[in-house]
Amino acid sequence: MARAIQSWERVQLRVPYTRTHITRLEKAGLFPRRVRLGAGRVGWVEEEIDAWIESRIAERDGQV
Repeated sequence: MARAIQSWERVQLRVPYTRTHITRLEKAGLFPRRVRLGAGRVGWVEEEIDAWIESRIAERDGQV
């Protein structure tokens, strides 16, 4: 199964948080963890970001 990796710039367009806040959420287990792609380069699995957004919407709608 092919998975898409999203750059910080793409994630930031979808999730209006700072890098610092996303890092805090990752460390707390409240946001998908980044994938190290190489020296100085990371990305996030697109499906995991999608699922996180859907969970925020479900929580808002009282579906959790």
